[in-house]
Amino acid sequence: PFEAVAWTSRPPQGPPQGCFACIAKPPALRQASPVLSPSSAVYLMESKGCKGDSLRPAVPCKHSVEKKTMTNPTTVIEIYPDTTEVNDYYLWSIFNFVYLNFCCLGFIALAYSLKVRDKKLLNDLNGAVEDAKTARLFNITSSALATFCIILIFIFLRYPLTDY
Repeated sequence: PFEAVAWTSRPPQGPPQGCFACIAKPPALRQASPVLSPSSAVYLMESKGCKGDSLRPAVPCKHSVEKKTMTNPTTVIEIYPDTTEVNDYYLWSIFNFVYLNFCCLGFIALAYSLKVRDKKLLNDLNGAVEDAKTARLFNITSSALATFCIILIFIFLRYPLTDY
């Protein structure tokens, strides 16, 4: 049953030499010696549980020479703009939308605040800054006009027009 199988001889035991690229390659097939008997061939077989590379010859690694010739390795680090500094005025927009929504300016401010959050997720710093300025402008306008209207209402409630 073992006559058609090609067996390789086992080199002396020792740790595998070379880098991972050299060790990970499968060993070259060698011609089997025809004088092996089936019982000695079974003895030379490597067990399936053994993950050691005992069949590979100890050859110097060609990659170690390449590693020595690398003089100045370069590391590239991508730096994204810090979008955490862009204020989105989200809470102010929600407050204006719920309580001081003068002529739907609070709703427009809320829409721009959401656009700022989306652009911050996409790392679009310039677009986020522009939309943050617009959201702040609509929030200021909505707050100012709503506050002015509330003050006018209190004045007219306190001093009705019939007293003049």
